[in-house]
Amino acid sequence: MSASPVRVLALIPPMTQLNTPYPSTAYLTGFLRAQGIAAQQEDLALGLVLALFSPEGLRQVRAVIEAEPERPQTARVQLFLDQFDRYVATLAPTMAFLQGRDLTLAHRIASRQFLPEGPRFESLEVYLAEEGDDPLAWAFGALGQQDRARHLATLYLNDLADVLRDAVDPRFEFVRYAESLAAAQPTFDPLAEALAAPHNLVDSTLHRLTLDAVARHAPTVVLISVPFPGAVYGAFRMAQAIKAHHPQVVTVLGGGFVNTELRELAEPRVFDYFDYVTLDAGERPLMALLEHLQGRRSAQRLVRTFVRDEGSGAVRWIHFAEPDVPFEQVGTPTWDGLPLQRYLSLLDMLNPMHRLWSDGRWNKLTVAHGCYWKKCSFCDVSLDYISRYETASAAALVDRIEAIVAETGQTGFHFVDEAAPPKSLKALAQELQRRGTSISWWGNIRFEKSFTPELCQQLADSGCIAISGGLEVASDRLLNLMKKGVSVEQVARVTRSLTDAGILVHAYLMYGFPTQTVQDTVDALEYVRQLFENGCIQSGFWHRFVCTVHSPVGQNPQDYGVSLVPLPPGQFARNDIAFRDPTGVDHDALGVGLKKAIYNYMHGIGLEQDVRNWFDFHVPKTTVKRHTIARALA
Repeated sequence: MSASPVRVLALIPPMTQLNTPYPSTAYLTGFLRAQGIAAQQEDLALGLVLALFSPEGLRQVRAVIEAEPERPQTARVQLFLDQFDRYVATLAPTMAFLQGRDLTLAHRIASRQFLPEGPRFESLEVYLAEEGDDPLAWAFGALGQQDRARHLATLYLNDLADVLRDAVDPRFEFVRYAESLAAAQPTFDPLAEALAAPHNLVDSTLHRLTLDAVARHAPTVVLISVPFPGAVYGAFRMAQAIKAHHPQVVTVLGGGFVNTELRELAEPRVFDYFDYVTLDAGERPLMALLEHLQGRRSAQRLVRTFVRDEGSGAVRWIHFAEPDVPFEQVGTPTWDGLPLQRYLSLLDMLNPMHRLWSDGRWNKLTVAHGCYWKKCSFCDVSLDYISRYETASAAALVDRIEAIVAETGQTGFHFVDEAAPPKSLKALAQELQRRGTSISWWGNIRFEKSFTPELCQQLADSGCIAISGGLEVASDRLLNLMKKGVSVEQVARVTRSLTDAGILVHAYLMYGFPTQTVQDTVDALEYVRQLFENGCIQSGFWHRFVCTVHSPVGQNPQDYGVSLVPLPPGQFARNDIAFRDPTGVDHDALGVGLKKAIYNYMHGIGLEQDVRNWFDFHVPKTTVKRHTIARALA
């Protein structure tokens, strides 16, 4: 490429989030513009959903079904066909309601006479019907029409997503779209086969949206950021469209998935779609690449970048060591170019804390780069996004906050740190209060003793509405083994201080950690039951432990009493690694009971029951005394 100015287009691939933009393109676009580089951004994850979930999209889905009359139809698809006219008539107004553009529709939706109801609505019957025959009355009471309607509209949208999956693309999901093609996938073959297959309706819609975006902006460089395995297939389909119709446009792949799973990339076929693949924080590699494309830097001076050698066809890793752009200097993200008024506020779970992930348009921002603790043995502590810890001043952070509010008109913030540092949060709260800047915010922390009742109250006074943090295995023995740096009783005191300050608390929980026994798991669930019972936490989620090659467990398994299963040969994704645990526990079977319990606890159900009742097979009685948490709080 000549020394002419570059024009950058940053794209969000499907699927990421529907209620708010994924922040990677906002950060890069803001940074590039601050460097004087022409940069635009678009969210094709949202664009794809809005195109498919429209009256015209439904007509196309029906055409696909009718074009294959011999294909067996599921009950969901048959219901869709039977109620097709109602779906077409109700979809556009319902989408407008979920976008906040037609809130008066809530009354009709809440009546349960407006929307066609498919199998997803059966979940309503699991809730307690404490007021008459209305299973939602306990959650929303006599009022709460907006939330009640939002929940019903979300079930309606999920019904349509199920139809799309049954009739058009079995891989379709709002979040984990075609995830199995990429997650911990050592070989590129499944993805290559999927990309070589004829377009289905989802593919052709994404193809059209991609080419429309390129036509609008005429970029010389397209950046596609892939945060999750569920966005990989969409990203490659987008790059495929660009390469087929605009081969002169340079395509670049980066993002969280790349940073964790493609660190040993050796698959040449990736470069049929992407010219460059960059690792870790994108600012420095991107600036080096743009200088190279303008003829101002040789290829040998690229930074953290994979390329395909033109001569041999092999993948080359190029890294000319340069300091990263300091966190204080990465600038302010911008949402310019993203249709903020078109995102969908969904309410898929009635728990008030859990809804924050899918409901509301949150400005995403980072308080600090990396993790100040970086010791947890299950975490990728060797990678840049954890290991390189840098902070920015409270003044700089509030400057960014105020600039974002001025641009977006939205005062809600989600701080997306791995674990926001207590000192930084205290300074941030003080600066927000000093300036009289009114925002609502939530984020992730470690439940450490620094979060005193006084600090928790100060955070609440500054606008903190919710906090999430890792309780993980809820076992002091295992918390010590994973170097978490907290105890169960300490977590109880911190979470209760947060709750007393009016802050909602979500606990990340983990099962299946090395040497975790059935007794450990039952005891952990009893601790969790007591934390809910004592008002310490309001929400939680059990994650199955996965060993990664970048974590202390993956790098020193002998220290955790396990041995690793060798990774299969492959040139693509390498991250998750199986291990042999001498305990021989069937953690997947236990996980069913754990998830059933937490779902009910979040709705205030079953807190008085013996935790053994949640399992479909015999488990030992808990060894945790029934009032352990209450005594710790006292």
